[in-house]
Amino acid sequence: MKKYEVMYILRSDLDNDSLKAEVEAVNNLFVNYGAKILETKEWGLRELAYEIKGNKKGYYVWMLVEASKEAVAEFNRVSNISEKIIRQIVVVDGE
Repeated sequence: MKKYEVMYILRSDLDNDSLKAEVEAVNNLFVNYGAKILETKEWGLRELAYEIKGNKKGYYVWMLVEASKEAVAEFNRVSNISEKIIRQIVVVDGE
């Protein structure tokens, strides 16, 4: 398993309960695939550089995970069909 930096942006119109539920759902997705979540930082609501899917702001979440390729592929698949996640990126950690 490799270390990955994962960042995703949630819609700004979600309430606090929905935000927490979505962050927990993403964490559970990785854990269910045998990944280890090494660190999670919720950067909070920030202005987007440009409008994405009608949103001018987004709730940023950054994670450092040790995961398999399958876990990363499943995260990408789920986040692409999710209406709550408006953008995501996964990068191999260069440590």
